[in-house]
Formats: sequence, structure tokens, C-alpha cells
Amino acid sequence: QVQLVESGGGSVQAGGSLRLSCAVSGTYRPYCMGWFRQAPGKEREEVAGIDSYRDTWYGDSVKGRFTVSQDNNKNTLDLQMNSLQPEDGAMYYCAGRLGIYCEGRQLASFFDIWGQGTQVTVAS
Repeated sequence: QVQLVESGGGSVQAGGSLRLSCAVSGTYRPYCMGWFRQAPGKEREEVAGIDSYRDTWYGDSVKGRFTVSQDNNKNTLDLQMNSLQPEDGAMYYCAGRLGIYCEGRQLASFFDIWGQGTQVTVAS
């Protein structure tokens, strides 16, 4: 089994930064991983991810402000979030997909392993 555990969420003022981390544990490692977010009353939205070829992808609303990275030594998928705005406030989820290679940006429905989420709140 594989488990994903997010950390690093919290409250921040607009313009501030946060760094989220997703710890991966278990026998296998996902070939594809990503970050998604969901605000109350809204659909789950793609944020960023890394595909099987170590290329990164970003959602349109976070390009230039967020950076996704993978630390293979620590077995984590990290998300550096800068210039945060109130509309970035949401529950952030880490996701992975086992056994299948992927290329480029993927929808939430592609992933079959999810963490419990970490809350990000941005005050104006």
C-alpha cells in the first residue's frame, strides 16, 4: 500500500508564502504525482504536478507563483507557493497514480491515491 500525507498548510496574509509537503510511504512509488485544491462549493482544481519524465506542469491560475518539486531522498512532493491571494485559499490535496506512466498535466480523475489534505487560508 501507498500512503500520502500532506503538511505545511496554514493561514497567511495576501502576498505571503507557504510551502506544502507530501510525504510518500509504502512499498511502491507513484509514477505520477500532483497537487490539487478544492474550495467550498467549487470543483477540484489542478494546481501542479510532476509526470513520469520528471517534467512539471501547472494550472493556469498558479503559473509563475507556485513551484512543484520532488525530493527523492526524502520521498516527498513539495509545493512552494508565493504571492498567495485570497482565491488560493482551499484544501490542498496530494495525489498519485501507481503502475502507469504519464506525460504532462493530468486531471484529478487520473489519480487513484489521495492524501487527507491540508488547509490553506489566505487573508486579504
